[in-house]
Amino acid sequence: MSMNNQTRTDQSHSGKHQSAALRAGVAAPDFTLKSTPDQTVTLTDFRGRPVVLVFYPADWSPVCGDQLALYNELMPEFSEFMAQVIGISVDGIWCHLAFSKDRKFHTPLLADFEPKGAVARLYGVYDEKNGEAERALFVIDSEGVIRWSYVSPVGINPGADGILKALASMAERNQRIDISESKAAQSAEES
Repeated sequence: MSMNNQTRTDQSHSGKHQSAALRAGVAAPDFTLKSTPDQTVTLTDFRGRPVVLVFYPADWSPVCGDQLALYNELMPEFSEFMAQVIGISVDGIWCHLAFSKDRKFHTPLLADFEPKGAVARLYGVYDEKNGEAERALFVIDSEGVIRWSYVSPVGINPGADGILKALASMAERNQRIDISESKAAQSAEES
């Protein structure tokens, strides 16, 4: 899918630069990144369930640590929607492993390390000036389509309200579709 102005969104960040983050309705670009020195994670492996991609600037920074700790605490809520949360930054895998172990995170942290920021670039959230990912969130549905995205100013923890609202909206939509399909099947049987 080509990325043009219709499939990207511009959001101001502290008036310093514009983000070109992919927006809702766009197919989420697939990727494979390392989660450990000998294991990789591929986005399409999660087809059939929602995924929350959490791009963040750097391990060990105060805001990033607080943001990921919040999502770690909210794992039961994310689990209600069968959602997989995945953190992504340009830090190397060894840095991620130390950070995750120290903070007791229960979600994979993926290394968008080499080529540096390649996946962040695919999603339109790589900050060329600082050489790191922007603080960006993407909620992807079970079919691989972005249903919600948000780019937060780098120094502000975006919290989880937007993510949880997007997941709830997707669940309601799926329930309506299931009811419609059930009624259609029932009508077909009666005919």
